This record gives sequence, structure tokens and C-alpha cells, in this order.
Amino acid sequence: MPKIAEIESTPNPNAMKFILREPLTWGITRSYDSADRANGDPLASRLFQIDHVVNVFYVDHWITVTQDGKADWQELMRKLAVPIRDAPAADEESAQLAAQASDAVKSEDLSDSDRARLDKINEILDEQVRPYLQGDGGDLYVLGIEGNRLTVHYQGACGSCPSSISGTLAGIENLVRQIEPDIEVVAV
Repeated sequence: MPKIAEIESTPNPNAMKFILREPLTWGITRSYDSADRANGDPLASRLFQIDHVVNVFYVDHWITVTQDGKADWQELMRKLAVPIRDAPAADEESAQLAAQASDAVKSEDLSDSDRARLDKINEILDEQVRPYLQGDGGDLYVLGIEGNRLTVHYQGACGSCPSSISGTLAGIENLVRQIEPDIEVVAV
């Protein structure tokens, strides 16, 4: 049962980040934007049962919950704390699933040159972008590369944050253009 160590606001006024003393997963990202999508995930399903919850994102030692902007955060956080504290900590099964997910990404149907391009892009994102997004309760997932178009998806607090679609996306595109000058970065 993860204990909540801290609760932090994020740049998105409708999202809060809960930092936990014990991990919920071992490197497996869970991101849901509806109760239907959270079906099969006991923690996310319980959180979506709470009025005003519109997004649940968690990985390792933290979870970000986004609300619709109509709830009082103090009251909502008290309700959210119950299922978060009741959630089981990460276990060996989570570690195995993380290894399987990593293997699946490596076997994508990409050419060797596109795989090398994507590896370089992910390396620069891992070093210079993801730590900051994760610090703010979100993350960025690369969906794919096709020609000179890189498709990304924001998760957690970043998914509905106004600055992620404008300033952050432009910053990511400028950073990636250091290694791929003609690339276009599109968020979906």
C-alpha cells in the first residue's frame, strides 16, 4: 500500500501530482483519459469513480490526477487519497511486464535507418525533455516516425496543459531539429 509522501501542484491548474513512498509500477506507464479506457486497472477505475476526475496517469513513485476544473482541490484530494493509499505496491509481475513492453518496442516494423533516427530522438528526449515533464506530473510518448513527421502523445498533467500544445511542443521540435533539421513534431 503506497503511502503518499508529497502532493505537488503542476503547471496545469487542473492536475495534481502525488509522490509516493512505494512504487505503483516498475517503469510501466499507465495513462487513461476515461473510465472506459481504465477498465481492467483497479486503481484508475476507482479514481474515475470520483466525481470530476478526467485523467489518471502513473508510473513508478508518482501519480497525476487531472480534474475537470469544477472541483475544490482540497476536497478532491481527500477523496483521491483513499484509493491511492489502498493501491498495491509494484511487484515482480510489473517488472516482467516492463521487460515485455521494452521488447515489443524494439520489434516495431521500422527500417534500420528509421529505428536509428528514433533511437537518437528518444535519447535527446530522455536527456532534455522527459525529466522536466515528469517533474511536472506528465510525460511524453513517441508514437512513431514516418518520413519527416514525428508523432508524440502527452501523458498525465501534460495531456491537458495549455502550454504543452504551444510552447512545449515548439521547444521539443526545436530540440529535435538539432539532429533532424527538417522534422515536424505533431502531438496527438
